[in-house]
Amino acid sequence: MTDLATRLTAGFTAAFGSTPDLVVRAPGRVNLIGEHTDYNDGFAMPIAIGQETRVAFRPRPDGPLNVAALDFAEGDSFNPANPQPSGGGWRDYVRGVVSQLRLAGVTVPGGDLAIAGSIAKGTGLSSSASLEVAVARVILEALGQSWNPVDLALLAQRAECDFVGVRCGNLDQIASAATTAGHALLIDCRTLDLRQIAMPDDAVVMIVQSGVVRGLVDGEYNRRREECESAARILGVPALRDADEAMLEAAKVRMDESTLRRARHVITENRRTLDAAEALASGNLAAMGALMRESQQSQAQDFGITVPPTDALAALMNHAIGDEGGARQTGGGFGGAVVGIMRKHRAAEVQNAVIEGYRTPTGEAPTICIEAPAAGAGPVI
Repeated sequence: MTDLATRLTAGFTAAFGSTPDLVVRAPGRVNLIGEHTDYNDGFAMPIAIGQETRVAFRPRPDGPLNVAALDFAEGDSFNPANPQPSGGGWRDYVRGVVSQLRLAGVTVPGGDLAIAGSIAKGTGLSSSASLEVAVARVILEALGQSWNPVDLALLAQRAECDFVGVRCGNLDQIASAATTAGHALLIDCRTLDLRQIAMPDDAVVMIVQSGVVRGLVDGEYNRRREECESAARILGVPALRDADEAMLEAAKVRMDESTLRRARHVITENRRTLDAAEALASGNLAAMGALMRESQQSQAQDFGITVPPTDALAALMNHAIGDEGGARQTGGGFGGAVVGIMRKHRAAEVQNAVIEGYRTPTGEAPTICIEAPAAGAGPVI
């Protein structure tokens, strides 16, 4: 058993006095490229990672749903037939999923549910989406219901948008629910068409935590979405996915500078993501890396979601990686992680360069992990 599995089983027993009937895992994700494109009906290319959330469940036909969040040493108990907001935090993610399942016609049972994870919160690796997907999947498993992974992901997204209040896109939940081991996932966030892209055998993904923890319900994420929607209205298109750079150039006199830059990032990021998918599929890490560096610059200059520590970390990693790969800030922005892709033989040198050249804002060495693309959510027992 892994440390996470042991901790979950022991925590469930301590909280509820017995062992669970079933356990489900849902991975976090790191987005290789395609940032803030999902809610603009665009394209993104994440991988699932080994860091994950696990949920243990023992259902009962009646009574409350009792929840133990082992990572916080906190609990919750509510009526699954009528979940109400709790005022924020992890509880609303669980309650939001139950609420959406109810709206979808699922009779959610009471019971005991314990949660534990290995994804650091606020680091850009989608701990929230992983939690949502894991909770939804374990309840459906307990009921013997089999859902399409994309449908499950969209339900989890609605929980975050409608119940929690983060107007997120669908990238994170789809990555957690629908990925295949050994592959990146190109997502068309409008049509929901998925393309599994095999990771080159000699490539690795490195994730480095900047040490800047960010939250998404502080207004900035929702503000970026509003700016993108404003740009789409000015351009006369349903979403920025439908615009191109020529259209933006023609309309720029009708936009304020901030709206123009937000739109330029999304339009160019969609193009970069499609180009990156072809580069990765052909094993061309030089082209892939160049696109990741362009994405980093666009996030910083046009979308305004990087911070000095992630800018410095991305620059350091890009210098150490060289031409065969690249690095960029990943996730919602304003901190979190930097992701890099490189040839395997470069990994040790890049890791040493980061350890020697970067310190978090508190003066500590950064957390570094090397990931292989993991499988999407599924039962463990």
